[in-house]
Amino acid sequence: MNNQKYTLVVNTLNLPSHYSIADLFAHFADKPWAMLLDSADSQRQDGRFDIMVANPIATIATKGTTSTVWQQKTSQSQESLLNPLSLVQSLLEQLMPSDQVTFTHDIKFPFMAGALGLFGYDLGKRFESLPNKNANEYSTPDMAVGIYGWSIIKDNLNQQFHLCYLEQYSHPSIEDIQQLVQNQLTPHTFSLTSHWQANMSQDQYTQKLTSILSYLEAGDCYQINLAQRFSAHYTGDEWQAYQDLRVANLAPFSAFIRLDDSVVMSISPERFLSVNERMVQTKPIKGTRPRSIDSKQDQQQIESLLNSEKDRAENLMIVDLLRNDLSKHCQPGSVKVPELFNLESFAAVHHLVSTVTGQLKSTSSPLDLLQGAFPGGSITGAPKIRAMQIIDELEPNNRNIYCGSIGYLGVFGDMDTNICIRTLLCEQSNKQQNIHCWAGGGIVLDSNAKDEYQESLDKVSKILPILTQDSTLAKQG
Repeated sequence: MNNQKYTLVVNTLNLPSHYSIADLFAHFADKPWAMLLDSADSQRQDGRFDIMVANPIATIATKGTTSTVWQQKTSQSQESLLNPLSLVQSLLEQLMPSDQVTFTHDIKFPFMAGALGLFGYDLGKRFESLPNKNANEYSTPDMAVGIYGWSIIKDNLNQQFHLCYLEQYSHPSIEDIQQLVQNQLTPHTFSLTSHWQANMSQDQYTQKLTSILSYLEAGDCYQINLAQRFSAHYTGDEWQAYQDLRVANLAPFSAFIRLDDSVVMSISPERFLSVNERMVQTKPIKGTRPRSIDSKQDQQQIESLLNSEKDRAENLMIVDLLRNDLSKHCQPGSVKVPELFNLESFAAVHHLVSTVTGQLKSTSSPLDLLQGAFPGGSITGAPKIRAMQIIDELEPNNRNIYCGSIGYLGVFGDMDTNICIRTLLCEQSNKQQNIHCWAGGGIVLDSNAKDEYQESLDKVSKILPILTQDSTLAKQG
């Protein structure tokens, strides 16, 4: 049993007022297991805190049924077949048990030390009996979580940076960070070297949608999410690509993760699950209209979305699914829907967003909640398991990080996670650097193939062109 006492320290940093979390993270962005949870200066209520970490004291990487656990202290790795989320929980309790941590700062930030990383869509196959017809073509793990003894947090409410660390573990000093700020970084470039290629044509998409409608008519599901994947080759620095994307999208649940062999860039507007003082919240998105630069047309799109019975029905289906998922680990009678069909507008699209809340049971942990609701219902369909079976049948590639989740579990049990929509994966294969980006939508009985296909393109209209405009191809053309 670990009876060691841990002291959690918070130091306020004196950084330039114009400095963003991206300016600071740029000094760490090339390091494996450096991770950034980023509001992208979106000024939204859900984007108060930016969090960056690097140099984990332990990591867990899961592929299929096997997890590899590495600890800095021993520099050794061990393999395990145990539940991956249980491994995260036990490693966190071993390295920084919350009841042994003392904290005296005035403000308890949502994350100061703890577990942070990604949970790919296909991790759900560890928790439910699901088919797996596609070969795993990705080097990125199904789950990659680091245990971090320090973090740097930016509070966007007052524009202050804070260095948080457990004294027992190595961490940068205030002087180290001040020195980094003074160092000028050499700009890097990012460029696509091929055109984007979808993994299905519009005709194939229409055929798959017809198959989904047959399942819906047969009563298999009420709604099924269908996604297509866009892929290209690239060269250069992924961090540069992410900076261009964050500025263009201002998405409050953005993230950048560099692993040993891959990079994940998420420009997500959607929260999956948060737990704060055991209060639970999820904010599913269902219902989309494209933005217009013409203010009159943009307002017409808003009114079309708000008055759409189809979109409201889709949203309500997922709200009901999430109410059920939250009820597995929330106190009876505590699950509520305080906000239904709210309009939220982003750089490329308008969305309908609802909010579901609850109170975590005393017998359940945040990771129990995550497992019970994973992957998020807004990107599967309803009922979830049957929808996921049909997704696996119809989509030609595994989703990996797409529609999974990125987030943290702090040392005191607070958790926040996104839904990995508007998310890109960079990997190397056959001596080529490949970048993948997905887009999808919920299909219901009155869905129109042409409209649904166009909606999927609308969702990446501030992603694919952003990376194309500075590419080698654009310069050649």
